[in-house]
Amino acid sequence: MQPQRIYRHHRNGLAMTAATDVSQAEAWLMAARPQTLPAGAAPVLMGVALAVAGGVFAPAPAVAALVGALLIQIGTNFANDYFDAVKGADTADRQGFTRVTAGGLIPPRRVKLATAVAYGLALLVGCYLVFVGGVPILVLGLASILAGVLYTGGPYPYGYYGLGDLFVFVFFGLAAVTGTYYVQAVASLEAGAFPVTLPRGTLPPDVLVASLAAAGLTTAILVVNNVRDMETDADAGKDTLAVMLGYTWSRVEFVTMLALAYAVPVVLWLGFAYTPGVLLPLATVPLAVLVARTVTTQTAGDPLNAALERTGQLLALYAVLFAAGLVVPQVT
Repeated sequence: MQPQRIYRHHRNGLAMTAATDVSQAEAWLMAARPQTLPAGAAPVLMGVALAVAGGVFAPAPAVAALVGALLIQIGTNFANDYFDAVKGADTADRQGFTRVTAGGLIPPRRVKLATAVAYGLALLVGCYLVFVGGVPILVLGLASILAGVLYTGGPYPYGYYGLGDLFVFVFFGLAAVTGTYYVQAVASLEAGAFPVTLPRGTLPPDVLVASLAAAGLTTAILVVNNVRDMETDADAGKDTLAVMLGYTWSRVEFVTMLALAYAVPVVLWLGFAYTPGVLLPLATVPLAVLVARTVTTQTAGDPLNAALERTGQLLALYAVLFAAGLVVPQVT
């Protein structure tokens, strides 16, 4: 298949969004949206670090949790690309990164098939995690996949009704961190195959508190995305929470999510007797301030696209420093 050149209409006329031809491999990479993958990987890394600090690290469940999280993230990206296109939400005026379905780079049926493949692979990985974690992981895994599909698909796409932020907060924050910790704890504590309920000690309160940091930062990524697309989403009838709140309160939400993330290390240190190493993520505050300055002052696509990437980088760096602060004292 011949590579294609991407064109996109902006309010000021026709503009080319890519200076070079796009091959099918490049188009699929665009559809997978690798810039969003920290939202899948970072919470798992934090869950693994918490397991190391808690003495329940188990490598096989940890790796499976990472692979499963990334597959669900990619599947959700494919699903959003497909459903936003067929529902007419991705228009020529959209300021974000190019969508392959609406842009005509990949036929809709192939993007839909790729969505099914990504979620199918996630289910295969999930079979092992369900064997280890039992009914809690079965429920969590199926809910994650269903929520990813229904975000922009189905008869009531809740991402179009202001509930996307809640979805990200719960599934890419709370569930990702606590689920990663849980499967390792179950394996390490030898709770037996396929537990029906939560075995004692597999979900301590400090892990739930820690998951709030990942929840805040992953939600912040979505807030930037939705602030950038606020006008085009409103025109397309896609009522994201940003459309409902407007610029001022969406910016308040963004800053609140950041503040939540940076409160977590302090709470873990003062309230749960963690070592001072847990405060290491506070070193990312300057980057957070830089991103917040952009999000709270800009409405144009280019600066907000840059802010979107930097927020993903912020999440990744925060998670790495969080992990280092917990793991290094355990191995030295």
